Amino acid sequence: MLSNQTIQASIDELRSITKIDLCVLDMQGSVAASTMDMVAIPSGLILEFAESAADSQVINGYYLFKVTEDEEAVYLLLAKGNEDAYMVGKIAVSQLRQLMTAYKAKLDKDSFLQNLILDNLLLVDIYNRARKLHIAAEGRRAVFLIETAADNDAEIMELLRGLFLTYNGDYVTAVEERNVILIKSLAEEEGYPELKNIAEMIVDMVNAEAMVNVKVSYGTIVEELKDVSKSFKEAKLALDVGRIFYAETNVIAYHALGIGRLIYQLPANLCRIFIREIFGSDEIPQEIDEEILTTIQKFFQNNLNVSETSRQLFVHRNTLVYRIEKVQKVTGLDMRNFEDALTFNIALMVMNYLKHLENANS
Repeated sequence: MLSNQTIQASIDELRSITKIDLCVLDMQGSVAASTMDMVAIPSGLILEFAESAADSQVINGYYLFKVTEDEEAVYLLLAKGNEDAYMVGKIAVSQLRQLMTAYKAKLDKDSFLQNLILDNLLLVDIYNRARKLHIAAEGRRAVFLIETAADNDAEIMELLRGLFLTYNGDYVTAVEERNVILIKSLAEEEGYPELKNIAEMIVDMVNAEAMVNVKVSYGTIVEELKDVSKSFKEAKLALDVGRIFYAETNVIAYHALGIGRLIYQLPANLCRIFIREIFGSDEIPQEIDEEILTTIQKFFQNNLNVSETSRQLFVHRNTLVYRIEKVQKVTGLDMRNFEDALTFNIALMVMNYLKHLENANS
């Protein structure tokens, strides 16, 4: 069903061109849109016309028309005026029918894309329906998943639809709350650097236009329409992994998840065994407090460079060395040694994963 705003905009445009007043009613006789102050026709006559077999009729100086879809009346249209009103009314009926056809085609395309993303279609159905909906079966595509923390999916979808155009082969849809999906068509020369730029542009645009902070993930590039569901699953996995291991990052790429993706696929029992081997218990020892953890994380970010880390943390070099040696005393791991540093970093990521599992099960 068309929105009343869409119908109003349509008849307002006709009114401005033809100077003929129009009114559109639903099948219960309620006004959906109108350029008239009032309709001076008894509602009983209007409903009687709605139930008749006639497609048009003249009542009390008004031309009445039925707007049909699949041979079933959906709206009633009134045109006020002389013989010109009859022709304008016929044009308005035609225009409303075209709008309904376009809206129905949009719904059909959305339904197809949603089922395609969720892998609910047989291979033969994908190609048959894609051909009918004029969607290319072959072509380079990638799926972006935009997660927002607020209940404004509709606003974000409209922003994205204004930015990524259907006639360019891009499609915006959704299959669940707080997640908007962009199926992006790509040129031959576009690769993962361009995907990252697109994701960062989406984050910046939504932040500026909707005042909402979002996370954007994306899957790998696929060559055929049937593989779009694969790229969607990858984008969804990237969002889940990013939420656990890269919480401070707004853009997450499936192909760049690294160790996080590996840990995410490990059994919880195996993770707990690993933690006990490193820390001697199921928790990080109390001696390694938040200040030490922050120091070690910054040490990792600076590629185990003591001087640069102490400069960024505004601490004396000896203070930094003391904190590193404290970790070594508790765990036996020397953070200045690459292999030990890697082991400790993985242990911290595994702890984050286990905490995520506990929160999910609670």
